[in-house]
Amino acid sequence: MSRRTDRINEQLREEISALLIRQIKDPRLKGVISVTHVLTSGDLRSARVYISVMGGQETKKEALAGIQSAASFLRRELRDRINMRHTPFMTYELDDSIDEADQVLRVMNKIKTDEPDSESPNVEAPNASSG
Repeated sequence: MSRRTDRINEQLREEISALLIRQIKDPRLKGVISVTHVLTSGDLRSARVYISVMGGQETKKEALAGIQSAASFLRRELRDRINMRHTPFMTYELDDSIDEADQVLRVMNKIKTDEPDSESPNVEAPNASSG
């Protein structure tokens, strides 16, 4: 990707995040929702917006439906906020990478607590009362 595309992706991510926080008042958008990253096509006419939603599967599906129903509003608002000839048509997808990373960390922590402490040898302290 070019530096320009990277800048546009980041700008879109920031603006969509701000719009979701400040201007979308959909009851389906409860909980913590974050835009993890945006990938625009080479011609900058379309973009995939990846969102992460904290909560169960039902909460995630509801949040995605809420964002998709506000897609035309978001696009219209972005047109006024970004300096591009064409505002990209955006599709929204759930990003499960945070959940997957959390699962990996949980497994690693479980493995870490299950194995004996190999860094400190089992050496008894010398008896201080000898002498």
